[in-house]
Amino acid sequence: MTKTVYIKTVGCQMNVLDSEMVIADLKRHGYTVVDTPGEADLLLYNTCSIREQAEEKTYSALGKLKETKARHPEKTIGVMGCMAQKDQETIFRRAPFVDMVVGPGQLHAIPDMLTKVTSGEGRQMAVSLGRKDGKQTVVARSHETFDPLRDPTMRPTPFQAYLRIQIGCDKFCTYCVVPNTRGPEQGRSPEEIVSEARVLAEQGALEITLLGQTVNSYRHRGPDGETDMAGLLERLHDIDGLKRIKFVTNYPKDMTARLLETIRDLPKVSPYLHVPAQSGSDAVLKRMKRGYTIADYMEMFERIETILPEASVSSDFIVGFCGETDEDFQKSVKLIERCRFKNSFIFQYSVREGTKAAANLIDDVPREVKAARNNELLAVQDRISKEDNQKLIGGTVEVLVEGPSKKADKSDPEAPVVQMTGRTICDRIVVFDGNRRQAGQLMDIQIDDVSSHTLIGRVKTVEVVSLGMPG
Repeated sequence: MTKTVYIKTVGCQMNVLDSEMVIADLKRHGYTVVDTPGEADLLLYNTCSIREQAEEKTYSALGKLKETKARHPEKTIGVMGCMAQKDQETIFRRAPFVDMVVGPGQLHAIPDMLTKVTSGEGRQMAVSLGRKDGKQTVVARSHETFDPLRDPTMRPTPFQAYLRIQIGCDKFCTYCVVPNTRGPEQGRSPEEIVSEARVLAEQGALEITLLGQTVNSYRHRGPDGETDMAGLLERLHDIDGLKRIKFVTNYPKDMTARLLETIRDLPKVSPYLHVPAQSGSDAVLKRMKRGYTIADYMEMFERIETILPEASVSSDFIVGFCGETDEDFQKSVKLIERCRFKNSFIFQYSVREGTKAAANLIDDVPREVKAARNNELLAVQDRISKEDNQKLIGGTVEVLVEGPSKKADKSDPEAPVVQMTGRTICDRIVVFDGNRRQAGQLMDIQIDDVSSHTLIGRVKTVEVVSLGMPG
């Protein structure tokens, strides 16, 4: 009988990629993917630990499976990803009907774990070593995962793919669990990355997004010397079939002139730079242990403006971090107003167990103050985003069409004209009236209207003038 699997993925692009690889591996072991938990023999939840809300949503979803497991004990339930690595045995205590807990560095073990569960060997757990559980090389090896296994059907679109170039993080920001859940920072070999990128292009990917916790910090030392991010981009640029290369997320102090000049000189590489600031206050940045000052960040930003003036830059901000005053917060407002980010992802600080902030700092900003600051910063960013988008009205942008928009998904599937959506090379979202056959095409769209987050346009038409037949 065919075995079936349902997978629910939350969190970052890394998790989306991990889910794709797990499904590719399970398909090799006879599984097919289904859309609902009720149809599945195996239920997998790929989890995130960045914020408390993400974890609680996962525990809530698991709680709803208690009766399902009681009625169908033959079903297997697995929790994978960062929450699995962080909570480990806690998951079994809070949800004792879970059969497997698998960290992000142990995803290759899932088929063997399934065999043990179904053969009656009881609950299974596979997690990577902690940062202090051995020599760094040994700990790093325990976090390695199996990137080359790919499954195009699990991607958001058939012509866009993620490609991991870096595993883990060594920055140790005081609020962040990633160095513990994803392990030491290590760059994959450029040969592996280029080989995988060629496979993705052969599978129809027009755009690849390179992933790393601090992706522009990428380094790999091999027998032929060291490869940095700029050198890797140069090698990937030559791959036939690829039209666009993007990368996220960047670390401010590693945004070098050499990297910016390489982006400028390689037409396929997107001038979209996501460079989290997290705060506009040096005092807060020091407590966060971000490793730079606002003067450092502005030096980087002015370097971008000089070398790559057409770049669109986005950022992340945490509001309400330990000890943040009104004055600190207003410095974040001023930073957004100075840098005029394309967009910013703004989060309210929540304590993460296992971090330095949880151990050494007091979460002393009231929830209502965090919420008010969150809303104020969002309003400032939305205003700036709309003002800058308005400058594009009347112009033309090249869009990689991704498919029907969410609005179109609710419309008649047979309708000849639907709202389509795509992105510019600078990662701006564009919607326009078109047809489903345009998905996967690069098209010129004339912009007629905008909002804070979206450009609204129409397909640019070329007037053909008939000169008639001579005679």
